[in-house]
Amino acid sequence: VTFSAGVPTVWLGLLSYMKEQKLKFSTLKRTVIGGSACPSAMIRAFQDEYGVEVLHAWGMTEMSPLGTVTTFKAKHAGWTKEQRVALQNKQGRAIFGVDMRIVGEDGSELPNDGKAFGDLQVRGPWVIQSYFKGEGGDPLKQGWFPTGDVATLDPDGYMQITDRSKDVIKSGGEWISSIDLECIAMAHPAIAEAAVIGIKHPKWDERPIVVAVKKPGQEVSKEEVLRFYEGKIAKWWMPDDVVFVAELPHTATGKLSKLTLREKFREYRLPRT
Repeated sequence: VTFSAGVPTVWLGLLSYMKEQKLKFSTLKRTVIGGSACPSAMIRAFQDEYGVEVLHAWGMTEMSPLGTVTTFKAKHAGWTKEQRVALQNKQGRAIFGVDMRIVGEDGSELPNDGKAFGDLQVRGPWVIQSYFKGEGGDPLKQGWFPTGDVATLDPDGYMQITDRSKDVIKSGGEWISSIDLECIAMAHPAIAEAAVIGIKHPKWDERPIVVAVKKPGQEVSKEEVLRFYEGKIAKWWMPDDVVFVAELPHTATGKLSKLTLREKFREYRLPRT
């Protein structure tokens, strides 16, 4: 096997096993990671420790299914390793035949500046126009399919998912990306897996908390995890709490089940509220 693909949760378990057993890949050269955001720590592990190239990708069943792939352009040849990994964190550029745009809450198109983020919409010959037997009515908005993702687009066309629209944390009228907070948490050497969800707050509407699984044999405190965020995010993005659990819930396809997690923490009270 020289090429394989999977969601981050599958690779997380495999990488953990490889490290515990001190194994190496004998033939694997390249992997596609999609389904949910791939943490930079996973990209580095594949490429630095095992010599396996990572292609970050994104798509949906409604897109048949591939939408984007992160590949480098000629101008990236002289970039440092850190710059290239930062680019690989993005879900990539649209494949041939797919158009993308991001729009604000009022439906107006937002700039491709890598900073503005809004609802991601797509269109193309093999992008859905309607569901079977018209179920749910017309899914398109002005000819564009709303993906349900919140994203940015940079001037070179690289797209980065900042969250699912239903998972984004709305705090004080602003949006906080749960994906960005999860990727930082999973870069901590003692954290195996992490999920970030919004908890109701009497003043700010919602505030983020980190629900994390420790690596076997590792110890880390809430305070240490919060310190790990310092300097990496805006102060108002700082999670209000860190909760350690034995395992996180997943869907049948290996994705984190935020729905299950939010239900589990529905009655949770934040510190100092």
